[in-house]
Amino acid sequence: MPCLTPAYRAVRPLLFQFQPETAHGLAFACGRAFQSVPGGTSLLATLAGAPAPDLAREVCGLRFPSPVGLAAGLDKGAELLPLWKALGFGFVEIGTITPRPQPGNPKPRCFRIPEEALILNRMGFNSEGAEVVARRLDRRPAGLIVGGNLGKNKLTPDEGALDDYRAAYRLIAPRVDYIAINVSSPNTPGLRKLQAPEFLKPILEGLLELRKELGLERQPLFVKLAPDLPFDELDAIVEAIAASGISGLIATNTTLDRGIVSDRNRARVEAWGDGGLSGAGLYGKARAVRNRILDRLPKALAFQACGGIGTAAQAAEALSDGAALVQVYSALIFEGPGLVGELNRGLAARS
Repeated sequence: MPCLTPAYRAVRPLLFQFQPETAHGLAFACGRAFQSVPGGTSLLATLAGAPAPDLAREVCGLRFPSPVGLAAGLDKGAELLPLWKALGFGFVEIGTITPRPQPGNPKPRCFRIPEEALILNRMGFNSEGAEVVARRLDRRPAGLIVGGNLGKNKLTPDEGALDDYRAAYRLIAPRVDYIAINVSSPNTPGLRKLQAPEFLKPILEGLLELRKELGLERQPLFVKLAPDLPFDELDAIVEAIAASGISGLIATNTTLDRGIVSDRNRARVEAWGDGGLSGAGLYGKARAVRNRILDRLPKALAFQACGGIGTAAQAAEALSDGAALVQVYSALIFEGPGLVGELNRGLAARS
């Protein structure tokens, strides 16, 4: 019987005594140390259990051993890829990666609401920069699908966004299996404006030209969208993306909607200030956006579901709605590493 979940639940109260970024740093330090121990990841893979063979699927020409992936934002710099593979993830999306290093927004910038399994963050694309991440990707483990989530630097003006995406793409794309363009984080001023068709079209055209120049025409290219768009604007964006020639969409990013927080915690969240919310309360909003997109997205384009997914039933619902893949993040913080195996086993039992 897998023991990862009860073990995590035993240490979680201690871990949650620390500020989220401190806890993140401790967890990653332990993960890096564990990866360096001979046989460590093999033991972890045994405890977690491999995804059932019938979970494997082909999406955009890539073979995913499971439809369950790690969303961007947790492993920004591709530091724990062997560990994620051992846990049973079908894929990992690293980043968001900016072309040049930047520290992100001032701290504190991440907060938890454990009783609601919600996280507020305003990290602001803290990134080591594409060159550092690219060197690390040269040592990535075999047999794991890796996506690269790319963003622009904070100080880059909107008119220079394409140059930033192209600079990061040149370094990261040859070293990953797919690329996701992040134009939907609420924590970089003005970034979400780039979702509008008049801004998004030239970015996608420029990246598709670069993809061809680099000989990567077969590599999938996705765009990640926000959950807060009015549906008429969302429809126009989906239409533009469908006409662009890219591979598909990821939805959703975090939300600015404080309405997903319970009344008893609303004042606390408001006091924390700016930032996007993710976690269990986002699921309904993300699903509404997902289904709106899927109603309008050509079947030839792939869709990755993200936002509030934390149970096998929710993952199965997203796949039944029409998603090709699902991504998790916040639920992993609250449920621990055993969640991945639980999702894989739950999906296998439903297939």
